[in-house]
Amino acid sequence: MTFTVFSDEHYMREALKEARYALEKDEVPIGAVVVSQNQIIARAHNLTQTLNDVTAHAEMQAITAAANYLGGKYLKDCTLYVTVEPCVMCAGALRWAQITRVVYGTADDKSGASTAGKSLYHPKTKVEYGLLETDCRELMQHFFREKRK
Repeated sequence: MTFTVFSDEHYMREALKEARYALEKDEVPIGAVVVSQNQIIARAHNLTQTLNDVTAHAEMQAITAAANYLGGKYLKDCTLYVTVEPCVMCAGALRWAQITRVVYGTADDKSGASTAGKSLYHPKTKVEYGLLETDCRELMQHFFREKRK
């Protein structure tokens, strides 16, 4: 049996697909996927409007789906790919989930976890950013530009 190993870019493109699903629902276009052992185990996008729930961020939905898939609350040896930097709430949830790695596309200078001044992630979590940054940023800019019309 052979396994295909995909690149970080491949998984971020999958997160972008989720972000586009959010856009179709008139949600803030943020998408996320969780990967374990080179397999996507969770896909999610923002559902705050759909569910009338301020906590229904893509990351929160992805954490829940991945934990259900794995049968436990910890996401060790998992990577979250998300199109926009997680907010403080999501970074806190990722800390509690003890996720191994977070890769995000574009920064959120207003509400991103990095605005808190110190890392909110688990001490062992590796955080990387800037992957497909232009694509991720342009999707968000398009959404808010359309809202302002």
